[in-house]
Amino acid sequence: MQTTSIAPQSPAPPAPEHPIFTLGGVVRHSILIAVGIAFLSPFAWLVLASVDAHAGWGIRLPDLTLDNYRAVLSQRGLAALKNSCYLAFVTSVIATGLGYLAAYALSRRHVPLKRGIMLTILFASGLPVSLLLVPTYQMYVAFGWLDSLFTTSLFLAAGALPFAIWMLKNFIDAVPLELEEAAVVEGAGTWQTLLRVTVPLTLPGLSVTGIYTFIAAWGAFIAPLILDGNPDDEPAPIAIFHFMGNHGEFLFGELAAYSLMFSAPVIILYFALSRQFSGAFAFGGGLKG
Repeated sequence: MQTTSIAPQSPAPPAPEHPIFTLGGVVRHSILIAVGIAFLSPFAWLVLASVDAHAGWGIRLPDLTLDNYRAVLSQRGLAALKNSCYLAFVTSVIATGLGYLAAYALSRRHVPLKRGIMLTILFASGLPVSLLLVPTYQMYVAFGWLDSLFTTSLFLAAGALPFAIWMLKNFIDAVPLELEEAAVVEGAGTWQTLLRVTVPLTLPGLSVTGIYTFIAAWGAFIAPLILDGNPDDEPAPIAIFHFMGNHGEFLFGELAAYSLMFSAPVIILYFALSRQFSGAFAFGGGLKG
């Protein structure tokens, strides 16, 4: 009788360990959790202190009250938020509008020494604005432009303009030139091509630039403090500074409440425009075959 030998089966390989439960995974996730708590702690303090009747330096269970919000929602607090909205809106409109026109010319037209101009713009975008405050103050004194929200917005817009030009030029460069040439063949002029072809296709870039300039002007502190000494034109960052000391005492509850109110418009603006720059450009089908 013929017998068949059965080869011994090799033992099954051990099940792989989940990367989280390894020593390295535990260490990595512990570090990430610690970093996350460190970043969330200031926000937790803001939320808890804003509704705490006896807010202090540390995080604690609050003695719930709305008196902090009632205190900051005074006429002076609301006026400061209104002034910040004016500064940020005017700065964003001027810097984005002028920056778009300059970026379009640098992207689509033959400009002598274009490379040198772009390098100068890049250098100017990294120049601290505070270095220009002394000569700007002297110029504003000569022109009689002090104590005005609009002229302060002009200075903030000038400071944000180089970065706006650099950023918008990159977005305009991404638009195929054939789309504009097709519009010209159809009889469109320069402004029609710009407004009906290029601007709609670069709305994500306009949104990003607008948010950047808005946030930069929204948090401006030094420029309004130096150029506008009118108490009625006081923006929100200066008002927050006042909450940090009153007769030698810190108003922690009011400071936290006003800081949350100050952050709300920027967060709302970001989520409102997030769809504009969350996706990539879509140029497919833009040209006729």
